[in-house]
Amino acid sequence: MGSVQTDQTTFTSVELHQLHHQDLTNERVERAQWVLKSPEPPGLGQQLLHSIKANLFPQRKKYSAVSFFKGLFPILSWGRHYKASKFKNDLMAGLTLASLSIPQSIGYANLAKLDPQYGLYTSIVPPLIYSLMGSSRELAIGPVAVVSLLLSSLLQKIEDPIANPVAYRKLVFTVTFFAGIFQAAFGLFRLGFLVDFLSHAAIVGFMAGAAIVIGLQQLKGLLGISKFTTNTDVVSVLESVFKSIIHEPWYPLNIVLGCAFLIFLLITRFIGKRNKKLFWLPAIAPLISVVLSTMIVYFTKADRHGVKIVKHIKEGINPSSAHQLQLTGPHVGQAAKAGLISAIIALAEAIAVGRSFASIKGYHLDGNKEMLAMGCMNIVGSLTSCYVATGSFSRTAVNFSAGCQTVVSNIVMALTVIISLELLTRLLYFTPTAILASIILSALPGLIDINEAYHIWKVDKLDFLACIGAFLGVMFASVEIGLLAAVTISFAKILVNSLRPGIEVLGRLPRSDIFCNINQYPMAIKTPSILIIGINSSLLCFANANSVRERVMKWVTKEKDDTEEKEKGRNIQHVILDMSNVMNVDTSGILALEEIHKKLLSHGIELAVANPRWQVIHRLKLAKLVDKIGGERIYLTIAEAVDDCLMNSKGAGGSSC
Repeated sequence: MGSVQTDQTTFTSVELHQLHHQDLTNERVERAQWVLKSPEPPGLGQQLLHSIKANLFPQRKKYSAVSFFKGLFPILSWGRHYKASKFKNDLMAGLTLASLSIPQSIGYANLAKLDPQYGLYTSIVPPLIYSLMGSSRELAIGPVAVVSLLLSSLLQKIEDPIANPVAYRKLVFTVTFFAGIFQAAFGLFRLGFLVDFLSHAAIVGFMAGAAIVIGLQQLKGLLGISKFTTNTDVVSVLESVFKSIIHEPWYPLNIVLGCAFLIFLLITRFIGKRNKKLFWLPAIAPLISVVLSTMIVYFTKADRHGVKIVKHIKEGINPSSAHQLQLTGPHVGQAAKAGLISAIIALAEAIAVGRSFASIKGYHLDGNKEMLAMGCMNIVGSLTSCYVATGSFSRTAVNFSAGCQTVVSNIVMALTVIISLELLTRLLYFTPTAILASIILSALPGLIDINEAYHIWKVDKLDFLACIGAFLGVMFASVEIGLLAAVTISFAKILVNSLRPGIEVLGRLPRSDIFCNINQYPMAIKTPSILIIGINSSLLCFANANSVRERVMKWVTKEKDDTEEKEKGRNIQHVILDMSNVMNVDTSGILALEEIHKKLLSHGIELAVANPRWQVIHRLKLAKLVDKIGGERIYLTIAEAVDDCLMNSKGAGGSSC
């Protein structure tokens, strides 16, 4: 037998092997202690405090007044380096943006069942607040079609905007206040995941359905109809149109005027898409349409021949509306509900648009800070006669194409709208409502993305089900039903995936310590007497705990039967649960693990746990499950668990691999 001699001691090869084995065992025990003795994870209060600090202080290690204000107002950071060359681009972009925003804002106010000036008010205060607090350079803030439709569909069932416009307006301001509160809370406490419940597929379907409904509602303006249904579904709208055409007088001049300018707007839109240098043409086309149509009506006296006009638009900038908020009374609960829905829809649209253009420019957009900025702008907006504002896709695209460099373009746009309110409102008296309808119609094709819907269908059929559910719900029921259908289907998808998490048998890849699913990697080798099971679920909870327990035991039973058929005397002695993908566990999940442990012991099989995450090991220690399994059966990696189990099997007289 060979030996190794040192200065004073001689070791045999067997003794050297034993010393090496002892060193490896000590290392494994030490690494296992790293898992067992990890510090307690932060509690809920600490996490909320950390979220607030992360949003309000850009430098986490330095909490000062300067750091606070820089975190709250990003303009203080980039504003010091702002150059005149950038202002030239922002000025042109802002003026181009204003030429599109002014007519669109008047039209969207009409869609929200509000007087025209409230759309213009919403294009002043929210963009100015966002310019101070927002981090997107391209996002154009103001009223949008979908939110305008959403507000009118939700609120006109509570207060009639025609019979009682003052009460309706107060309700709109109250909803805007609640929307701002919810948005700010989402950002402050990092609750943006709530917005994600409205999935991308659901948004695609919802936007498409809303675009069609909005388009059909513009038939009222195009035909000059006075009486119109308050419902938003397609059947009710078409029924109302046919009844009005048959039983009430309508004036062809409205539809002739509206369709003529709609064709003009669509042609300019087509030219702008074909030639990127002419991006300004579709941007100023709505303003040109308003000016020309107003002049036509004024000089031809068409309003005396049935052409519906805007009439009076109140002069002056935003009056205070703080005294109009209804924070007590019978409708507070309904206002809060409408505010929550509006907040989620507005955030979903704005963040999707902002991130799209941020990725093009190559910078990151912090979703939580965006939510905080939008919440603050809507809170202030509710106090200054504005309704829910958000980022607009069509105006953001114009802003981007016009070469904007910073949010200063929003400031320029807001100042231009202020000048218009002070000096030009009298000129808009004869603006035909058919033109506003044509401007809204021209912006709707951008909301319908057939290619994206087809892509969703190819990639994920369940996602497409959420998409089509939202689309059909908005089209044939109501906006709320469409949203409910989309969220319900999305939740159902999550629930199905949670109830049936991936439970897979793992094997070692040849010449490595990597363990993978044996079905995905057929070359992976099973380890004799050891069954390695991976749990692919981020949460082991009441929804899936029983399923996990049953499927783990089924695998154990199946593996035992297969082993007994192939090789007598080589039963499973160890089961290793790979919990590297399990981020958290609740009491039901802990109870399931405890039952697995008991059942395995009754079959003479030992349980080991590999790589439990921070929250998981903390909960297992609190539940005393670590003591029941044994601290020595908790491992940092699967490879260490396998090696230790094999050594225990050899020590007990079992066979090696």
